[in-house]
Amino acid sequence: MTIPEPTTPVAAELDRIGFVIVDVETTGWLPEQAGITEIAAVRVGGGQPRAEFSALVNPGHPIPADIVALTGITDAMVSQALPIGAVLPGFIAFASGCVLTAHNAPFDVGFLTTACGASRIAWPDFPVLDTAALARSVLGEAEVPDCKLATLASFFGAGTEPRHRALDDARATADVLQALLARLAGLGVHTLAEVTAWSEAGSFAGGTLRATAPAPDGPRRRQWSQLSFWSRLMSRAFRRRPRRSRR
Repeated sequence: MTIPEPTTPVAAELDRIGFVIVDVETTGWLPEQAGITEIAAVRVGGGQPRAEFSALVNPGHPIPADIVALTGITDAMVSQALPIGAVLPGFIAFASGCVLTAHNAPFDVGFLTTACGASRIAWPDFPVLDTAALARSVLGEAEVPDCKLATLASFFGAGTEPRHRALDDARATADVLQALLARLAGLGVHTLAEVTAWSEAGSFAGGTLRATAPAPDGPRRRQWSQLSFWSRLMSRAFRRRPRRSRR
């Protein structure tokens, strides 16, 4: 599916970079104990038309009642869906060559990498960008009370309201990403290395940054080059600090 590219202005170099914003819905909170029920992604930038990927997934076990209440995804809806091992190759092909982006990326990437391991599918060396971390480094408490996806989508006037369905949440996150990149462009942040450095620099405290984003040379440039192994660390990071809520 191809839809019009948003008109939010961002720096020219970032326009040439492809971002794939992914969201997964699951049967629980830990990737070792739960399965994926839905995966969706939105591709923006990279000189290509905006495009979308979406699929329900059969997790291979019943969906708990509290998760059904949260997402609206039922056992009947996924009964005829493909298992994750059959869905992942299509998603990986869709995201190939792009910066993988998610809101609270350790959650989504943790589930994806775990599913790849269980399915004996090689996980590509994606660079990863977390819009939640980026928002915490860009926005102050005077602007938003928290950096949940629903809060940010409302603040930036996203075209889609997140509702714990993968495609809607990916669309909302894509709009949030575009708005954050536009905000950073206004601050003189013009490259992916600079975006990454800013995201890693700190989070807001009383409307100011706890740390100042450094120039993207020296140690910070090396940190960007190391982003390629983030995807291998996400699952372990999530296991060390499980989240009860990711929105």
